[in-house]
Amino acid sequence: MNNIGITIYSCEHDEADMFRRLSPRFDVMPTIISDTVSESNAKLVPGNRCISVGHKSEVSEPTIVALKNAGVKYISTRSIGCDHIDVNAAERMGIAVGNVAYLPDGVADYTLMLMLMAIRNAKSIVRSAEKYDFRLNSTRGKELRDMTVGVLGTGRIGNAVIKRLQGFGCHVLAYDRDQKITADYAPLDELLQNSDIVTLHVPLGADTHHIIGHQQIESMKQGAFIVNTGRGALVDTDALIKALENGKLGGAALDVLEGEEGLFYFDCTGKPIDNHFLLKLQNMPNVIITPHVAYHTDGALWDSVEKTIGNCSDFERGLANG
Repeated sequence: MNNIGITIYSCEHDEADMFRRLSPRFDVMPTIISDTVSESNAKLVPGNRCISVGHKSEVSEPTIVALKNAGVKYISTRSIGCDHIDVNAAERMGIAVGNVAYLPDGVADYTLMLMLMAIRNAKSIVRSAEKYDFRLNSTRGKELRDMTVGVLGTGRIGNAVIKRLQGFGCHVLAYDRDQKITADYAPLDELLQNSDIVTLHVPLGADTHHIIGHQQIESMKQGAFIVNTGRGALVDTDALIKALENGKLGGAALDVLEGEEGLFYFDCTGKPIDNHFLLKLQNMPNVIITPHVAYHTDGALWDSVEKTIGNCSDFERGLANG
């Protein structure tokens, strides 16, 4: 089959270049749209049954209705998670939803970086150095080899994190409803009670929303750290802030945050910030915030674009064969 059409929404310049570079391999004709998908621009689909969206796009039921009316049959998100898409509405409308599983190395590397920065008080050290204050920090850093790290979720990213942690010689505990790999699995409450660092790599869903809340944090070790490169709503941020303020937790490193939509990926310098979670956390010396960038590598870009094109091509060929 030749000339399969895909409409790609919320496409940044480097993504657009990659789509144009890889599409000829699959006999695909990409239509590039920089804006996020919405009710108003769903009609820009030029007869294409497949569209691609980024993880920054909230694809709500009204948008899905507009896409259905435009003839869309398949939505491929350039992300592992689908929590930004109303999947139930898509199913009711007869629209299939697919994701891409890019290589986990970028996120795993970034997770380890955040862990090391958190336990070595990197935020305070860097801020002091920027002011030419080169005195030693009053709080000594910790060594990863002496710590127990609890990994929530042992899918591709969680597994990659565990493999990296093994090189540091620390003890690793794992939690997952589906014990996919060879690891030292433990019930969630046991993992929390025994871990010096807890890192989150489970998908966000109704059953994992606030998987780390007041009760879970209260059961954690005094002075433990939380690292989150998954989704912001995996952690009850109100509970997190209270535990940081009262000293229950030693620190946190967050690449994702509840309410990040409309903030992360935008230049907000000189603008009022109305996310009180972000304002409180940014002012804490033991909290590191980065704007959902763990995935942002050359390798992940190549993977996500190539697999998006492949998913759409396979879907179209499946329709043709059906």
